[in-house]
Amino acid sequence: MIRIEHVSMKFNLGIEKEYSIKEAFISFFDRKRRKPKSEFWALKDVSFTVNKGEVIGLIGSNGAGKSTLLKVVSGVMKPTKGKVTVNGVISPMIELGAGFDAELTARENIYLNGSILGYSKEFLDEKFDEIVEFSELKDFLDAPVRNFSSGMVAKLAFSIATIVNPEILIVDEILSVGDIKFQEKSKNKMMEMIKGGTTVLYVSHDLDSILKLCNRVVWLEHGQVVKVGETKEICEEYYKKQLGRDLKTKEKKEFKD
Repeated sequence: MIRIEHVSMKFNLGIEKEYSIKEAFISFFDRKRRKPKSEFWALKDVSFTVNKGEVIGLIGSNGAGKSTLLKVVSGVMKPTKGKVTVNGVISPMIELGAGFDAELTARENIYLNGSILGYSKEFLDEKFDEIVEFSELKDFLDAPVRNFSSGMVAKLAFSIATIVNPEILIVDEILSVGDIKFQEKSKNKMMEMIKGGTTVLYVSHDLDSILKLCNRVVWLEHGQVVKVGETKEICEEYYKKQLGRDLKTKEKKEFKD
């Protein structure tokens, strides 16, 4: 379903600003004094496959390259090296609400964001009430989104993005949106999609949700694959590496508390 082959992604962080016009003038004529562009490799030779119907979790520290990889797979970014092959229609849930216009109402943004995701007006007309009901924002439909809390924006975005069961779902830390009640609804919606055969690539720092949802796990650090394997085994090894104790110890302590 998804084949990631030797993917690397480089960013240029730019040149630091000169302290004065004098410094800039000197640097122009003295190449040795110029500061080189700072290159940052967010991904380095990443390779793995995702089979149809699999739920693959991506774990790793902040800055490991997880979100960058999702953007590359989604087609938002083109890799510097390597290639990604995707067989199926992708629904990316990355940076929820990025396609909203803050000056428009929630009602207007349903149509705006829906069109960005490729839904027709006729389809959105048909699904409008369902989107509103799931978002729990019926009383705020004609309020400008600029007045919404981040949780309300996320609720609306999630409700629009999940109105269909896509072939491939790309998910970046969205199961923690909204309040506790909505988080539970989001998880249940995800489970429905998974049971329906949707292939999922899922990023989260919540190991409990990774353990619950994923068939396999890809562990990334510093843009490179550390390990790919069975969910429980990789999560336990990652947890021990991060905190110096077994994942089982964490589970027992929470139960005791």
